[in-house]
This record gives sequence, C-alpha cells and structure tokens, in this order.
Amino acid sequence: MENLKTNSSRRTFLKTSLLAGGGLMIHFSGLAKLVLPHTEGGQAAEQWTEINGYVKISPKNVITILCPNPEFGQNVMTSLPMIVAEELDVDWKKVVVEMGPHDNVKLGPQFTGGSNSMRMYWKPLREAGATARHMLKLAAAETWSVPVDEITTRQGMLYHDKTSKKATYGDVAAKAAGMPVPKGIKLKDVKDFNVVRKSQKNVEGAKLVSGKPLFGLDYQHEGMLIAMIHHPPAFGMTHKSFDATATRKMPGIKDVFTIKVYEDGFAQGGFDVRTFNDLIVVVGKTTWEVMNARKKLVVEWMPIGDVKNTMAGRDGKREVVVPGALESTTTQLLKMREYEKMPAQQLRKDGDPETAFKNAAQIIERSYDAPFLAHNCMEPMNFFAHVTDDKALLVGPVQAPGWTEPTLAKVLNLPPDKIEIQMTRMGGGFGRRAYGHYLVEAALISRKAKAPVKLIYSREDDTTYGIYRPMYTATYRAALDADKNLIAFHVKGGGIPEHAIHANRFPAGAVDHYLAEGWEIPSNITIGAFRAPRSNFNAAAEQCFLDELAEAMGKDPIALRLELLKRAKENPVGKNNEYDADRYAGVLELVREKSGWNSAVPKPFKRGVAAYFCHNSYAAHVVDLVLKDGQPYVERVFSAVDCGIVINPDAAINMVQGAVVDGIGNSLYGGLTHKDGVVQEQNFHSYRLIRMHEAPKSIDVSFVQNDIDPTGLGEPPFPPVFGAVANALYKATGKRHYQQPFTLSNSRI
Repeated sequence: MENLKTNSSRRTFLKTSLLAGGGLMIHFSGLAKLVLPHTEGGQAAEQWTEINGYVKISPKNVITILCPNPEFGQNVMTSLPMIVAEELDVDWKKVVVEMGPHDNVKLGPQFTGGSNSMRMYWKPLREAGATARHMLKLAAAETWSVPVDEITTRQGMLYHDKTSKKATYGDVAAKAAGMPVPKGIKLKDVKDFNVVRKSQKNVEGAKLVSGKPLFGLDYQHEGMLIAMIHHPPAFGMTHKSFDATATRKMPGIKDVFTIKVYEDGFAQGGFDVRTFNDLIVVVGKTTWEVMNARKKLVVEWMPIGDVKNTMAGRDGKREVVVPGALESTTTQLLKMREYEKMPAQQLRKDGDPETAFKNAAQIIERSYDAPFLAHNCMEPMNFFAHVTDDKALLVGPVQAPGWTEPTLAKVLNLPPDKIEIQMTRMGGGFGRRAYGHYLVEAALISRKAKAPVKLIYSREDDTTYGIYRPMYTATYRAALDADKNLIAFHVKGGGIPEHAIHANRFPAGAVDHYLAEGWEIPSNITIGAFRAPRSNFNAAAEQCFLDELAEAMGKDPIALRLELLKRAKENPVGKNNEYDADRYAGVLELVREKSGWNSAVPKPFKRGVAAYFCHNSYAAHVVDLVLKDGQPYVERVFSAVDCGIVINPDAAINMVQGAVVDGIGNSLYGGLTHKDGVVQEQNFHSYRLIRMHEAPKSIDVSFVQNDIDPTGLGEPPFPPVFGAVANALYKATGKRHYQQPFTLSNSRI
C-alpha cells in the first residue's frame, strides 16, 4: 500500500452536507501552491494554487464525481473521475460524472494542455477518493460500534464480516460529513486496481453521437445577440476609419462599434496573446444576418508600425517591441537564411565540438524548414458573454479558464468572484483555446452592447487571426571519424518568432562533443502552443537527420538509435539530460518487435521509423507507405508508447491514433503562407487537411507495461509521426525531404 501524508485544513479539505436529507460532499486539495514546470510552448511557468477532486454522495447512494479539467476530446472527463472512483472503491457503472464548474480556488486553473492532466491530477485525485472512502469507513465503524480496521468496502458498499452488517455509502454519507479529517491516507497498490487500467466508455459518448448540445456553439441564452469582429486583412495593419452606414441598414443589425482589447500599458500575461488590438464589431440577431452585414463595411486600413507591448511575468514587467513590417513568406525565408550564418545563442556545449569537427574524416550537414501551421479546430472560436456593471457570465470552450479570469477581472474592472466562467465541451483545441483573447473580446462586446452576446468567428476569421505554430528552421551537423564512428553532433535552429531547439534532449548525453544553438526573429505574426509545441518540428528534423546519419554510417536506423541510447544510459555525457534512456529505448524495442522491423517488408510498402521524447513520455512509430499515382499514402502504422500507467486503454489507443492521423496530415499537407502580411490560405479549399480516405487503414498501438505514474499522452505521440513519414517517403522515392509539407516541391532559398 502507498501512504501519502496530507496537511489538511479547512481551506484544503471542506466537508458540507448535501440536500435536506443529508449527504457528503468533499473537495480535497493535494497540490496546494504547486508550481508547474516551464511549459514546452515557451510560456512562463504558472502557479497553481489548488487542485481539488470532488466527490458527492447522496443519501440514495448516488455517487457523483466532478471532472475538474476542460474536455476537448482527450477524454479527461472519463479518465480523471476514474482515478477518484478507483480509490473510492465504487462500481464505475453506477458513477455519475459531471463537468466541474470553473473555480480557481477549489479547482485551481483547470488547465488542459501540456499533457499535464493525468500527470498532475494522479495523486491528488487518488488521495481524494481514498480519503472519502476512509471517512465513510469511520462513519460505518461508529454506527456499528466496531473497529474501523474491520470495515471493508466493495463497489460502493461497506461491510463488517464478523457481524454480517452492510450499508451503502449513501447510508452513512451524512454521518461521514462529520468525521475528523484523516492525517494520513493509504492508497491502493497498483496491482489491486479495478477501474484504472480497464477500458471504460466515454461518459459523453451517447450524447456526442446523438447530437446533444454540448459545445459552445450550441449554447443558447434568452435575449442573446450574435457578434462578429472585423479585423485587419494583414498582420501589421489597423483601421484608419470605417463607414458602417450600409451595414446598419441591413436586416437584424443592432449595432456597429469598435473595441480595444487591451488599453495602452496593459500588462499582458503569458496567455494574453492577441493579434489585432483594435477591432470593428457588428452585432445583430442571427449569424447569417451579421455575416452578410459585415460584408457591407467600408474600411480604410493603414500600417500600424512598430508596437510596444507591456508583458508581465515572474521576472516583472518588461516592454516588447513588435515590428510593424508587412511580412511575406519569401522574405521571411531569406531572412532566416541570413540568420543561419550569424552567431547564435549557445544553449548547451559538451566537450570540444569545434576541434572534433575540424579533425573529422566526414561531415554530414542537412537543413530543415517548416511553415506556419493553423490549428483549424473543428469548432470555430466562440464564446458567450453577459456583462453588467456588477457581474459577468461567460460560457464556452476554453482550455485555461483560470489563466483568463485574472485578465477579465482587470479588463472589466470586476473582482474575480463576480466573474462566472462555465466550460462547455470544446470542439478541438490543442493549444488554440489556451489563449483567452476571444473571451475578453466577447466580454467587452457584451458590455458595450449592454446585452448578452455570443461572439462567433468564421473559419476565415480564425485562420487569419494568428496564434499559429511558428515557422522553423534547423541545421544539423554530424562529424564521423575514419571508421564512421559518430564523434560530434551540432544543431543550430531558429524560427519566427521562436526556435524549436530542446538542447538537453536526445542525442544530447550520447555524444562526447555536442553543441546546441538557437536564434529567433521578431515578428508581428502571433504564435502559440500547437500540439507538442516546438517538439513537433524538432522531432521531425532530428529524426530525419538520424536516419540519414545511420545510412552514412552503414547502420540500421533503429540500431543506431539504440546504440546511442545505450551510451546515454551507461556513460552519459553531461548532467542535464531530460530523458530516461531506458524508457526511450523501450519504445524503440517494442515498435521493432510489433512491426516485425527485422523481417522482410511486404510489397509494396516502404518503411520509415522515428521516436521522440517530450512532455515526460516516449513514443515511436513505424510507418508503412505506398505510392498511389505518384502520391504518398500511409497505409498502416505501428505505434509504441511509454506514458506510464495507462488509465483508460481504449481512450489512450484512440488518442494515439488521432495523433498519428494528425501528424500524417500536417506533414504531407499542412502549411500557411503570407504575402505582405496577408494570409494566403484562408479556408479549407486552400489550406489542405488530410481526408478520411487518406487516413491509414491500420494503426496498431502498443503500450510499454510498467507501474510508473502517468506521464502524459495527448502530445507525445504526435512529433515523431513527421519523421517516420519523411523517412518512409525517402525509401519510396529515393529523395530526402527537407521542407514541410513533404508533398510540395519546396526548395531552400
């Protein structure tokens, strides 16, 4: 059994009676004042004040478990309550799951992102369930006048075998509410799990397939108006003047006005990203009427020039100058080529790489580029707001309500306890909905319109608004001696406006002489977290280069990686290596076994492999690709993942499969370009996404079986897909691919 000590207090462990007939409600904090690690999206670390698991038990033994985290398809609304149910020892089939309300005092920031949900909530929610169970046992023991150690539980029932007495949890729930708070909680041994590690159906599955209103776009409110914004056509522009005469005459239109998202000098937090600060707004009765009326606006646009923003963070306030140039992809690439030749920031250095490269018998050097990518959430951005002088109600899809609420409080000049945020299910997110500008916009529009308003973005609005995956480049160099042994490794990467280099990841720690450098080019094109931020490019470039390196060394691609990992395990270089070489090697060995890597590849498949570590987990893929009419098609994929304990196997498999399809689509088709600040691909007719018939026929997913606490799954399987596709494509065409998307005839300028 595992013991966790708690420092329970009235603030962290509250008990209240429910209903007139009595009951039990528990909010339990196990992560008070937790400081999260630096996020992989380059944002500053945030402090989580509390995370609470909720358990509600009614006198009729209705057991309700509240999910604290927003849901956008990663199935946390099922998996997180499963953790509580495991320690509470209840029949999962009889559990009612509800989405918890936003409450950053009781539930913390409730952030969905960074593959943190399972990792961060694992022990607190186990402790919440175990504590509730122990209090119920105390109540039964007192009722029956028997020692608490003689009470057992099973599927929501309490038993005392010596007297043959039994009771439901609901029978003693009211009494349990008065029990003393335990100071030490025993948790189950993982070998005794009955709920966790068993596949459970999505608790909202039936609602999803039957079209129940779950999403922000479904939300309705009495007297609700529809609002749409009209932002500049190009990054680096703003409106000089506008004429809304024709717009106001259109049917159903209530008002046209401008809003300023942040006032001058406003100290923006890490997730207060916004592209256009001054917006024109059209408000009306229906979406169709507003969309048609918006087309009648006559606007004169002008360059905004350089903009000075005030940023707030752990290091205090600082001013950041955003350049005002109207950027184009061709000039961006030229600028990146110039920066490649300049000195860069040294991120890590082991040994003497300069001398090793000088004395090398052979040097292999390759450069890789990747474009901006749009999130393209299935559900366009939207949020409802009803703001009055003394309170605000906001309802809709958001990944980080706790990080947006302080911004709303400042912008609206309302105390946080007067702002209510209700979270709907999200129709996609993966970083896009972590940035709360659209909540702020909705709130400001409602306040100015003096009415309840739902703000809706069209697909074009969202695609042209920004907050993209950055534009990246990286150059890899390897030095070989006369015997083709790897003696030095150098990576130098840059991007607009950030680089993607993770200096302390593989193969750092596996090479005696190692150098990592990075550089960045400022831009007014706003970027943000995109599924596995930075890793999604870094993995692609690194894994392509390792395959080419293996070929030059005359080694099998998996064998080379395992050889390097063996070195990192037995005689590591440096002290800051982020990865566990054993776990990394484990996914490679598993995917080699499951794919039959060492056997002959069936015709007409061409095979590629890649593996990567990010967000505390490890993933590897073997891709089998064919050419159909000269175009690549991934027909089957073998995936191996080590994410620690898999809470809900079926859901985990689905998540890996989704990552594979997402990765194939982005690697073969994804790309966003600009001309004089204007986005050239504004909707799906020009921004290519993977089609259903292009998804693999088979995605075989295997997990490394261990008892390590969960370490994240939403993002880790995504990055290595890019490299595996590129490596398979080389086998099929005989041509290496250095620019994404791989199916376009890109060339380095």
